[in-house]
Amino acid sequence: MPPSYEPDAGQPSVAIEIPLEKSLPDYDLENLEHPTPRDVDEVLVSQGFRDLVDDARGVLLEILCAHQKSITDAAPGMTDLELTPEKPHPMEIVQLTGAISTAGESYRPGLWIVLKDPRLPSHQPLSPALLEQVKHYIAEFQRRMDLA
Repeated sequence: MPPSYEPDAGQPSVAIEIPLEKSLPDYDLENLEHPTPRDVDEVLVSQGFRDLVDDARGVLLEILCAHQKSITDAAPGMTDLELTPEKPHPMEIVQLTGAISTAGESYRPGLWIVLKDPRLPSHQPLSPALLEQVKHYIAEFQRRMDLA
């Protein structure tokens, strides 16, 4: 199942659901398809899934910040912690958590991500071009996390 995108009406944000399509042995996530949502709850609270969410946050931040010039570009040998970025990131992570995805009559764990453009007023929706950029971010995210 491909990710689903739901732009928030009248808001500069988008919700993304990414169902896990294949086993992730590195996270002890082997059996992903379950007959009831209650069975997926056990997966979402497992240590392996928590590790997946932690790694996902780091990878997603890297992707969102990739366009910015880093202090390490100007001064090799320095560590850029991005504690005080010069300009706001194009998108910020509002939420990244587990989700229960439906595939026909079965249920599987997934990731729920909400991204927001902090540069836009709170009542302005995301532009079609920015929504397209979000799709590229998520495709790269899935590739790096080996989710698809």
